[in-house]
Amino acid sequence: MTIRYSDNGLWVQKAGNEYTLGLSIKGQDDLGEVMFVDLTDTAATIEKNETLIGVEAAKAVTELTAPFAGKLVRKNEGLSENPEALNSTNYSENWIAVLSNVDETEFNALSEKEPQIG
Repeated sequence: MTIRYSDNGLWVQKAGNEYTLGLSIKGQDDLGEVMFVDLTDTAATIEKNETLIGVEAAKAVTELTAPFAGKLVRKNEGLSENPEALNSTNYSENWIAVLSNVDETEFNALSEKEPQIG
């Protein structure tokens, strides 16, 4: 498994042909405590910069967007009832969506190091 980081506060974990996206520590710091999420109806195909999830947090109300295009495999439906899971540092809890059919060059263009907080 390989993990990379987007500019907009997401971590991306590649496992085989699937790419799991979640909220990074930097993203958590930028947003503050997440209190509400909007898992908007997402098409089967996600375009680059398309909204994955709407987030209401202590520091911001924003939309988290996909760092690359891909086919939506599944979303973390549990976030609707437990949005606080995005505040976790555990990748198995704070994931947002899983994509496939991703252009690997787009994944490789993401940072290998998580952006610094502050």
